[in-house]
Amino acid sequence: MNQQHKQKKFRNPASSKPSRPSEVPSKQPKAQEKPNFSASQKAQTGPVAKLAPERWLPTSVKEMKALGWDHVDVVLFTGDAYVDHPSFGAAVLGRVLQAAGYNVAIVPQPNWQDDLRDFKKFGAPRLFFGVSAGAMDSMVNHYTAARRRRSDDAYTPNGRHGARPDYPTVVYSKILRDLFPDTPIIAGGIEASMRRLAHYDYWQDRLRPSLLVDCEADIISYGMGEKIIPEIAHRLASGESIAELTDLPQTVVRVSPENMPTDLPREGEGILVGENDIVLHSLEKCQRDKRAQAENFKHIEQQSNAMHGKTLWQRHGSIWVKVNPMYPPMTTEEIDASFDLPYTRLPHPRYNGKRIPAYEMIRHSVNIHRGCFGGCAFCTISAHQGKFIASRSKESVLREVKQVTQMADFKGYISDIGGPSANMYRMGGKNLSLCEKCLKPSCLHPRPCPNLNNDHRPLLDLYKAVDATPGVKKSFIGSGVRYDLSMHRSGNEAIDKANRQYNEELIVNHVSGRLKVAPEHTCDTVLNIMRKPSFQLYHEFNRFFDRVNSRHGLKQQLIPYFISSHPGCHEVDMAELAAETKDLNLHLEQVQDFTPTPMTVATEIYYTGYHPYTGEKVFTATTPDEKQAQRKYFFWYDRAYRPDITRSLQRLHRPDLLNRLFPPHASYPYKKKG
Repeated sequence: MNQQHKQKKFRNPASSKPSRPSEVPSKQPKAQEKPNFSASQKAQTGPVAKLAPERWLPTSVKEMKALGWDHVDVVLFTGDAYVDHPSFGAAVLGRVLQAAGYNVAIVPQPNWQDDLRDFKKFGAPRLFFGVSAGAMDSMVNHYTAARRRRSDDAYTPNGRHGARPDYPTVVYSKILRDLFPDTPIIAGGIEASMRRLAHYDYWQDRLRPSLLVDCEADIISYGMGEKIIPEIAHRLASGESIAELTDLPQTVVRVSPENMPTDLPREGEGILVGENDIVLHSLEKCQRDKRAQAENFKHIEQQSNAMHGKTLWQRHGSIWVKVNPMYPPMTTEEIDASFDLPYTRLPHPRYNGKRIPAYEMIRHSVNIHRGCFGGCAFCTISAHQGKFIASRSKESVLREVKQVTQMADFKGYISDIGGPSANMYRMGGKNLSLCEKCLKPSCLHPRPCPNLNNDHRPLLDLYKAVDATPGVKKSFIGSGVRYDLSMHRSGNEAIDKANRQYNEELIVNHVSGRLKVAPEHTCDTVLNIMRKPSFQLYHEFNRFFDRVNSRHGLKQQLIPYFISSHPGCHEVDMAELAAETKDLNLHLEQVQDFTPTPMTVATEIYYTGYHPYTGEKVFTATTPDEKQAQRKYFFWYDRAYRPDITRSLQRLHRPDLLNRLFPPHASYPYKKKG
C-alpha cells in the first residue's frame, strides 16, 4: 500500500468511461485474466460536490451492502482519514483494485484501543488485508525534531491528534494477525517503504530491524503501489499462496535459511556483490559496528535509484530479509491510468464537513509527475518513488484540471501544478542506455549530468494549456522549484532560451506574491554533503528574480528555506549563514532543524558518524545543546538571542561575524521575533 502524494518537507484501466463502484462486478477475474493496467481511462468530470455517497469505496458493512456486495476481496487499513483523491494512497490503491474488478473496502484510522470492532467489521477478506501508516511516517507525523509530541495531525479530521498509534503498521498488523491468523497481510506506505531494511530510528535512538521483522505482515510492498498491489491480488485470486509470492518486484519478504538460494553466499567479512544479488552486512553486525551500517546504505540507495536493480539480502538473526528490485519507471500510459480513475476528489461523507488540513492544502492542486533526480541527502522521495521521472500526458493533466474547475468551492485558482520537484516534468536522460547503467542518486550534484535533458518547454506548454482551461483564472506553482535545474546552461541555445523564459513565466504568472525556494544552507561544505548547489547560484537566481519583478512592476518576495544541524554543519557555519542572510536583508521564516528520518544519507551520517560513500568521519550536532547552539543563528534579529549569540561568537573567536551581525556603532534596529 503506497502513496501517490507529493512528499513535503513538513518536513492506475479501460479506455471507456469508468464504472461506478456499484457497477463493479461481484464475480472476480478468471485466473488467466490479468488487469490491463496500462490502458487509458477517461476521467469523470461531473460536478463532484453533488456526487452520491455510493461513489466512495465502502468504509462500513452498511455501505458495502448498499453497493450490492456480499463480500469484500481486499480491506485496506490506513492511518489517515479517507479522502478519495489521487494524493491519498488508500484511495489510489482502492481505485486501482476496483478498476481491476475487485471489491475493496477502506477502514480509515481504526480504533486500536477499544474492542477492535473496526478491525472485525468486514471479517476476513477473500484475498488480503492491506495496512499502511498513511501518507507520512508515523513518527515524523507525531513528533518534532526535538522529539516533542505534536499537538495536531494534518491527516485527521479537524487536525485532531491521537487518531493513530506510533508505528501503526506494527500495531494494525498484529491485531489483524491475532484476529485472522490465516489471512494474508500486505504492508505498505511511506513508513513500511522507508523501513524495509535495518534502519536508524531517531525517536528510539537505536538501529531497528526491517519493519517486516517487527510487524506481522507477510509482505511489504515498497514504493508506489499501483502495479504491484493488483499483481498480488491477481496471484492470490489465481490460487497461489502468500508463501509462494517471493519474487515479485518491489516487495520485501522473509526467507528462512533452508529456503535461501544455494549459490548465494550467506555472509562474509564484507558486503558481497554478485551479478544479480547483494548480500549486506547483517543486522547484528550493523548493531555492533556503525561503519557496517554506513557501508550498507550506499548499496541500498544505489539500488533504489537503479533502473534495473539487484536483489538485496540482509540477515536478521535466523531470518533473511529479501528486497526484490523496483519496477522500471511507470510509462506515461500507466501513470495516466492511475490519475484518470474516478476519484470524487473529496473526503468521505462520514466526516460530515470536518476539516482535514492535508486535504485543504491539495484540494485544488494537480500532480503532474512522479520521481525526483535531485537526490538531496535529507530527502526520502527517490527512495520511495525513484529518481527517474514518470510524467503524465498533457491530456490527463487537463482532464484533472477540468475536474477541479467543476468543484463547488473552486474560485478559479489552481493552487499547484507540481510534483516532488515542480520543474522536472518530462525530463530525463538524453541517452537512456547510459541511464540504465547509472547508480548515481543525483543527476544534479555535484553538477548537472551532461546526459540530462533539462528542457522546460513541455512545462511552458502545459502551463499555458492549464491557464487556457475555461474556469481557470490563474495557476500557481506551490511545489518546490529546482532553480539549479532551470538556471543550468545546457549549451543548447534553444533550450537555454526556453529555460530563461520558464523562469520568467514562473515569476510573473505563477507566484502568489512569495516564491519559496530551498537553498538549504550557505556553506559550500555543508551544501556538498546535502547534495545542493553553491549558494552563489541562489544569488544569481535572486538577481534574476529582482530584474523580472522590476521589469514587470511587481513587488514579490523570494523566500529561502534553510536547515540547521545538518550533518557536516558546525556552529560557525550557522553564524556565517546568519551574516550572509542578514546582508541579503532576510529575516528567515522557512527554517527547520534537521530531523533524521529512515533511509536518507543524512540520517546514516547522523547515526554512524561516517559518510556512506567516502567512509570519512563527519561531524553532526546531536545533543539538544548542540542543536540549539546552531538554531539560534536563524533569529539573530531577535533581541532575546543577541547576548547568547554574542558570547558564542566571542568563544569561537569570530569578531568579524559579530561585527557583521551587530555593528558596534550602528543603531539597534533589530526586532523581536514575531
